[in-house]
Parts: sequence; structure tokens; C-alpha cells
Amino acid sequence: MEAATPHPARHRWALVAVGLWLAIFELNELLGVAPPNGILFGRTSHLVVDFGSGLLCAAAAWRQRGPDRAGWLLIAAGILCWAAGDVYWTTVLLDEESIPVPSPADFGYLAFPLLAFAGLARVLSSRVHGAPKRLWVDGVTAALATAAVAAAIVVPSIVDLIGGDWKSVATNAAYPLSDLILLGVVVGAMAVRGWRLDRTWVLAAAGIVSFWAADSHYLVAVAKGGGGFPDPWNAGWDFAFLLLACAATAPARAAVAVPSRSRRGAILPLVFGAMALGVLVYAGLGTVTPVAVVLAGLALLAVGVRLNIAFRDHAAMLEVSRSEALTDALTGLGNRRALVNDLERMLPEATEEDVVVLALFDLDGFKHYNDCYGHPAGDDLLVRLGGNLARRVAGHGRAYRMGGDEFCALLRPGLARPALVAAHAAAALRERGEGFDIGSSHGFVIAPVEVDDPAEALRLADQRMYAQKHGGRPSAGSQSRDVLLRALAERNPDLGEHLSTVAELAVAVARKLGLSPAEVEEVRHAADLHDVGKVAIPDAILDKPGPLDDEEWVFMRRHTIIGERIVSAAPALRDVATLVRASHERHDGRGYPDGLAGDEVPLGARIVAVCDSFDAMVADRPYRAAAPYDVALAELDRCAGSQFDPRVVAAFREALAELAARDALPRAA
Repeated sequence: MEAATPHPARHRWALVAVGLWLAIFELNELLGVAPPNGILFGRTSHLVVDFGSGLLCAAAAWRQRGPDRAGWLLIAAGILCWAAGDVYWTTVLLDEESIPVPSPADFGYLAFPLLAFAGLARVLSSRVHGAPKRLWVDGVTAALATAAVAAAIVVPSIVDLIGGDWKSVATNAAYPLSDLILLGVVVGAMAVRGWRLDRTWVLAAAGIVSFWAADSHYLVAVAKGGGGFPDPWNAGWDFAFLLLACAATAPARAAVAVPSRSRRGAILPLVFGAMALGVLVYAGLGTVTPVAVVLAGLALLAVGVRLNIAFRDHAAMLEVSRSEALTDALTGLGNRRALVNDLERMLPEATEEDVVVLALFDLDGFKHYNDCYGHPAGDDLLVRLGGNLARRVAGHGRAYRMGGDEFCALLRPGLARPALVAAHAAAALRERGEGFDIGSSHGFVIAPVEVDDPAEALRLADQRMYAQKHGGRPSAGSQSRDVLLRALAERNPDLGEHLSTVAELAVAVARKLGLSPAEVEEVRHAADLHDVGKVAIPDAILDKPGPLDDEEWVFMRRHTIIGERIVSAAPALRDVATLVRASHERHDGRGYPDGLAGDEVPLGARIVAVCDSFDAMVADRPYRAAAPYDVALAELDRCAGSQFDPRVVAAFREALAELAARDALPRAA
């Protein structure tokens, strides 16, 4: 909804002035300081408030935007019509012995509730979006119950007034009915907004109540032979118009109508239902007009509709909650709870002729895929594989996700061999691509041949699955790397921790630079093994608390060449050996052992160099304390362009920030 132009201060001061004039006028009526038929406080003086309120409401409406402008202009027109009718009544009809009904004054008076109804409905529609059915029913209930109570109180007092020809009857009946409709609309509008009030609706509601009270008093007074001038109750009309003019200046706040979660949202519809029931009880004990009885009956019918809607909403919510409790949020498959429920239902029904097969699956290679491609890609892979499994077992079973990278299937193989059915399902959990090969290990049990208890079935299937998983063989490259890392850890435990940290940082930077999964894996191996050559360096040099001398540096700089020889002994790691040799080269060509510069240094080696230097700075050393992260990052920035590749340093900063945001830093800051 478009915002309204702010109302100027003079507009607010004009409203204050009109309010003060109304207060002075009514105070004079109470105290009798000035004669009521004088120029200042005569019969037409109160019209200043009516016309002033109408014009100020129109001025405020003109500053609104969109549907609000039309709504408030309709209300302003209604106020001015009422004032025009009052002019005719005051100047022409007030002193007449017999007042014709209907008269021109009646048309002006009755135009106000009609135009106000249209205006308020327009404002409400522009400020409430997406109101659910139950709020609309609450609005109808509140409107009908309020109108029923008002009809029960006011209408019996004016029954004797309604007489004469059909025109007189229709005109006189229109007053209480239009007031009841307008009062019900305001209360219903509050209900449709979820009983959330703002200044606009509080002022509008107070104004309509004031108008209804004044109108009701006048009708009752006329029915009893009164209704003359002056009457303090007449201020209710003027006060109503002033409040509506103030409501037009309140800030417009559009809202999505959401049912209140507080007790108020549930109790108020019951309160209005009780009001309607009270009217019907009163009708059985006293005299109540048919209008009030009909309105009360309709209000109770609306309460019944509301209860039906609430029952259906709660049933739907319960079904959604039950479904969510039994469904894996990522893949949409059944979760562990759903599996246990189905096991408890199906196992007692299984027979040796109609067995049930429980198969558990654990993905192989998923951690590697997740590390190379990232967690979002890993989630997408789980969704795809879960869908494959569900389609594969459709018709003779159901698929589940147990959590992480574990899946399950509950199958009725019929005449097929259980082992073939389980293997067929496992084949659905396979996906290959450049740099990755996802498969699964699985284990299965047959009920009731092997087990008849759900917990035992899960335990045995899980045991068999992991027995198969641990019986598999890792790749040659992984085996070689693991052997070398074990040797490093035995030789120097602190060095092993350093290499593990550097590897985690290097993988994050490699992914940030857009390397392929295969290249990321090479960087990981190179980071793990970049210091493997230090196994040939004496401990006296590695653990020396002070700076190394020239002869010691000669020994130290040989470790990259030694590392290349060690790593290249495994054919699967020959490309990694190249990165290990270049891991201590510098961007400006002043590194070792080959003095490579710029892009001559392999990108993987440049990544390892940055991660290695950073981890060395933030770790304790025998000759110095660990540096804070911000100091280490500043040092990387200072050396970017000389020792390090600036592009790699920038990618390292981004990767480190993302790891910190996920609380996944490999070393505490």
C-alpha cells in the first residue's frame, strides 16, 4: 500500500480547534452560562463541528494514496450529507408541529451510515490481506452478535414510534437498522484484522459507538415524546464525526491478517456467541423484536461455522504435524520413526511364505563428495539418490532416510530372492561423475526367518552393513597417503596436527577458487604431505628454539626435494609429488628449491603455501607464541604480491570467513 503524505501541523491544530469548540459548546449546555438560542451557542452553532469535521476528513483523505483515499472521501461525504440534513432539520423542521416522514433531512441523515459503511469497507480491504476464513467468520459473528444486542436494547423502545404509511415505517426503521449494520461492521473489521488494533480503527470504532449511542438515545427519546433542543446527548453525533476525522489522519498500516495465537483470538468469538445466546434467552423471558432474534440466531450459526472451521484447521494441522514427524525434511522419504512404525506393523504379519526384507544402506564416498563440492551439493546428491531409491522399490516396498548418508528400504520380495532384491535397491544409490564415484554398502535381514523383533532386525541389518563396508578397499592413493601420514604422526605428533589443519584450509581455498573435484583432492593430498620430507631432517633442527644458521637452512630446504621423492614412489601420487616440491616456492621467485615465480608455481602449491604460512603463524612454536588471527591475516596481506599470490590470499580470506561463520575453523582463534 502506498504511503500517505504527512498531514501538516495546521491540519492537526484545526482538529484541536474543532474539538475545543465542541467541548465549550457542550459545557455551556451543561452550565447554562450563555442562552442556548443566542448567536454564539444557538441551534445552528453545533453545525460548525459537523461541517468542520467533514471538511477536515476530506482534506485528510486527499492526502491518502490508493484505495484509502476513496474510502475516507466516502466517509467525509457521509459526514457532510448528515450535516446538510441537520441544517434542513434545524432551520426548517425543528419548530414544526408535525414533521413529515420522510423529509429531505432524513435522506441526509441516512446517507451517513451508508457512505460510512462503504468507506470503512474500502479502507479495510486496502489494509488487510490474506485473511483466512476463520477471521472472516469471526467478523460476521462479532457483527451479528453486536447488532443483536443493540437491537434487543434499542428497537423495543422505538416500536411504538414506527407507524403511519409504508414510507414512514421504512424511514423510521432504517435508522436503527443502519446503525446496527454500521456498528457491526466496525466490530467485524476488528475481528477480521485478528483483533489487532491500531489508532485508525480505535478512533473509528469509538466514533461509531458514539454515533450509535446518540442515535439510539434520540430514537428512544422521540418514542417517549422528547428529543428536543438542547440535549447533551446530541454531542455524540458531533463527537463521532470529529473522531472519524482524526482517524483519517492516522498512519495507514497495511497488515497480513494472521489469526492471533493468544487466548484473545479464541475467547472473543466465544464471547460474541455467548452474547447472541443471551439475546435468545432474554427473548424467552421478555419482549424482544424478531430482528434481534434473527440476528442472534445468525450469530450462533456463525459460531457453529467457526467451530467447524477450527476443527478442520486443527485436524489439518495435526495431519501436517504427524506427516512432518514421520518424514525426512531433506529428501521427503520416511524417517527412522516411520520405519520403526512400519516395522512394528509389518513384522507380525510376515510369514515364511511372505517374508519382509529390511535393508540398510550407507553411502560410500559421500564424505569425499561433500568435501569437494560443498554441503549444498551434498544435500542435492542425497535428494537425488533418495528419489532413485524410492522409485526403485516402488510397488513392493518403501524407502526411508535414517539420517546423514544412511538410507533404508522395507521390502516384500515375493518370489524373488531377498539378496537380489536388496542388491537391486543398492544399485539405485550409485552416481558417478568426474572426480567422484558414489556407491553404497548394505546389509539386510529377513523376517520372520531370521528375526521377528523390530529392534533386533535393525541391529542385525546395521551390523551386516558395516561388516560389508569395512570389508571394502580404499584407493591406492588414499592407502599411500594414509601410510605416510601415519609415519609423520609417529615421527612428530605436532607436525601431524599441523598437516591436518593445513589440509582443511587448503580444501576450502581450492573450492573457493573453483577447482574441479579431482584438483581439490590433489590439493588435499599435497597439503597433507607437503612436509613429509621433514622425516629426514634431524630433530635438533626441527625443534631448535632460535633462528637457523646457514648450514641448517641448507638441510631444511632439502625437505621439499626429499618429500617429492617419497611421495612420487607411489604411482597414484605422482601429480601430488609435483605440488609437494613446489610448496615452498614464492610468488616473486625467491623461494626454493627451483626459484619458480608467478604462474610457474602450480596453483595447488600456491594454495598450500598460504595455508601453511597462516597455520604456522597462529600455532605455538618453541621460539615464539601463537599470533592472533587478525595479525596473521595482516601478515598475509603484507606479503601478497611478494611471497604469496594475491588472488590466493584473497580467496583464503573469504574461505576463512565462511569457516568462521559456520563455526568450522580447524584451529581455535
